[in-house]
Amino acid sequence: MGGTARRRTDADTGPPTPETALSPPIRRRPVAAALMLGMALAALDSTVISTAIPQIVGDLGGFSVFSWLFSGYLLAVTVSLPVYGKISDTFGRKPVLLFGIVLFLLGSLLCAGAWNMGSLIAFRVVQGLGGGALQGTVQVIAADLYPLEERPKIQARLSSVWALSAVAGPVIGGLLAGYTDWRWIFLINLPVGAVALLLIVRHLHEPNRDGARGAGVDWAGALAIFATGGLLLTALVQGGVAWAWLSAPSLALFAGSAACAAATVFIERRAADPIIPGWVWRRRTISAVNLALAALGLLMIAPTVFLPTYGQSVLGLGPIAAGFVLSAMTLSWPISAALSSRVYNRIGFRRCAITGIAFAALVLLAFPLLPYPGANPDAAWQPALIMLALGAALGLFQLPLIIWVQSSVRWAERGTATASILFCRLVGQCVGAAVFGAVANATLAARLDEAPPAIRTGLPDDLDGVSRALEHPATLTDQAADYLRRAVDTAVDHVYVGSAGAAVLALLALLFLAPRRTAAGPDGKLGAVGAEGAEGAGGTDGRDGTEGADEQAQTAG
Repeated sequence: MGGTARRRTDADTGPPTPETALSPPIRRRPVAAALMLGMALAALDSTVISTAIPQIVGDLGGFSVFSWLFSGYLLAVTVSLPVYGKISDTFGRKPVLLFGIVLFLLGSLLCAGAWNMGSLIAFRVVQGLGGGALQGTVQVIAADLYPLEERPKIQARLSSVWALSAVAGPVIGGLLAGYTDWRWIFLINLPVGAVALLLIVRHLHEPNRDGARGAGVDWAGALAIFATGGLLLTALVQGGVAWAWLSAPSLALFAGSAACAAATVFIERRAADPIIPGWVWRRRTISAVNLALAALGLLMIAPTVFLPTYGQSVLGLGPIAAGFVLSAMTLSWPISAALSSRVYNRIGFRRCAITGIAFAALVLLAFPLLPYPGANPDAAWQPALIMLALGAALGLFQLPLIIWVQSSVRWAERGTATASILFCRLVGQCVGAAVFGAVANATLAARLDEAPPAIRTGLPDDLDGVSRALEHPATLTDQAADYLRRAVDTAVDHVYVGSAGAAVLALLALLFLAPRRTAAGPDGKLGAVGAEGAEGAGGTDGRDGTEGADEQAQTAG
């Protein structure tokens, strides 16, 4: 059954099912617009606040804890994703998305009225709980709306919205904070969210799911997952920043997360309808993609966190110019994702993703080979070109994996499966921030210790002083400034090598864990996959042909 899958039309099927009930174009356009607005809300809120931090701290105080404005939001999004995924499979996507938008807007309104840093952090957590519903459910509804052959269109649009928001967020935040008041950063969410809310209420209609609600929501498991994820991510985010890695707070948090993880396994194995069912890890397609996207989250720390530092500290660029170097990746990524269907329809999802991540590993390894530029802004085209290539590679990698997983499961499993891969990517980001932050700090510390005696007296005494010294190079001798730039250059090179290692881990997961044969899924066909094995090798439940009949029987209900 090789060859390209025939384009499905609405007349191809009989009575509407959960897979086809949302397909008519008359419903899709306003709902797709609402999904893009919801994605913009979640994406902008991750970046728009960054350039307004000086104004926020100047108004509310709390400089020592302002990092929790980001960490609290990230923690809330990450730990809530699996819960929302399961709830959307049980009660439908629409109520979860509506709840997420309302909670996000409530959090935005509360943030605008914050009276001190503690209250603003608490309200950012509320926003994050709404953002978790937005991020996961938008992706799932996009898969429900569009059949497989059309799905790259909506996914590319969502990727474009995310990329545009990543670039525009800091600019918008800076303009609002500089010319109005930082509270407008949150108030501007209200009209955008209201439009998305109206479109969803009026145009998103789901089939009746009363017969598929099973045993209800496993709230004990949800609480255990919240506790496990919260403690683990807090340890990863704050370790080496707020306290030392081997300090009592770090050890207590890791020990607490391990205990909660054991309790989670105990609860979930006995739950009638667990939040994270065992099939998420038993099915090779989903488990391999989970690991691959966790590695993606890990490797993304190099460009998103350390490249702007490289641009400002080494090249001598301003903050906005350094951001534009990074934006080269956000331009090529959605274009590559939109074109990825031409690749995976020919060679299959697995081989398309393998091609993308192998190319990404080579691109990441090319960064340390760049010649040392010194304080030369004209050399910015070199890292920008590398980021352009990296975005193209990752567009071929991420989107095919998401579509592969979503196409391999039934409607009632899609929310859980999508949430699991998004959850793993966010955990990978937290681990990457901790690991690569430690690598960069260790490299800088070693370089400071190895400084020649002739310039050592002019160098900063600690790591915190490196960035301050490079922001004001007039306070340094020419030799000391050049030595610091070379130290930062070396540290970023080491981080990029580590990111290439993460890409290799993703490649190994796809090579040795992902199934080579692809079955026909509930979407009908998974594209032309003859190169990877016979299509339809498994059942129509969307599992891989290599999965056994026992697993199909376990999940048939």
